[in-house]
Amino acid sequence: MVDASKDEMVRSLDGIEGVRRVAVVPEACDGEWIVSADLSPAAADEVLKVFHEHRIPHDDYVILRQEVIAPGPGPGISSSAEDGFAWVEIVGEARAHARPVARYVMLMMVAGVIAGLGVITDNTILIVGAMAVSPDLLPLCATSVGLVGRRYFLARRAFGTLVIGMGLVTIVALIMTLALATVGLIDRGMNIEFFDLRGLANADYSTVLIAAAAGIAAILSFETRAANAVGVAISVTTVPASGFMGVALALGDLDQALGALVVLAINLTLLVTTGTITLLLQRHFAPRSHSRTEAKDEYLPE
Repeated sequence: MVDASKDEMVRSLDGIEGVRRVAVVPEACDGEWIVSADLSPAAADEVLKVFHEHRIPHDDYVILRQEVIAPGPGPGISSSAEDGFAWVEIVGEARAHARPVARYVMLMMVAGVIAGLGVITDNTILIVGAMAVSPDLLPLCATSVGLVGRRYFLARRAFGTLVIGMGLVTIVALIMTLALATVGLIDRGMNIEFFDLRGLANADYSTVLIAAAAGIAAILSFETRAANAVGVAISVTTVPASGFMGVALALGDLDQALGALVVLAINLTLLVTTGTITLLLQRHFAPRSHSRTEAKDEYLPE
């Protein structure tokens, strides 16, 4: 940062609630300045807005969350400021998980193998294993973030990644079932309609309620970085139906495959809907350093 804008920047930062210990030191080589400060999560969005107003390039600043090991707040002191809602952090996480990177593709394919075997053997333990492997929670939440932030390209890309993942589970389960039937390890005429898992192809009121609740849990876990723990529960609405559809298609049971597709479509729709509503409410009611922070976030990088 050049000297001409240093004082104005420091005054802007010092006036934000939740920003403390603003320090300015000269950079050793080129005569510019380094400004550092401690800030609460609730102040991060306002700080980023100040950076944008002062035309600070995106590659000239960094905001990091640090885990602090220290005594908790005393009686009567709220910790909400330290645990506040930082929209910039949510958007960053969403951008990182909106694309079908190689690891995501491989994990979804592995989930397809496990889910397909779970359906073939009518084994709920394997279905749970497939849910544990699947990382579909991440693009699901990124879709909601894109919708709430009006970043529709991000939302489309994230939802596309989610659909690609479900498609991979279905295709892998289908190919594996065909391969096992070809070598004679399973009976091509087996009827999965009478399996205990046949409920994966039947939508009822519980399908709606579970998917709606899962969408809320998904976005809350995404905000609190508990995605690994909650992701297994969320995947109950996606991976089992996708794997069931793949096996049903391979066995020529089109009615069961269509039923699973309907269940999957209902689940994805409700997951995104309730997740988006939850995030919208979180963003609206979360404590902020200044009420003037706008719903639009054009000051965040794409």
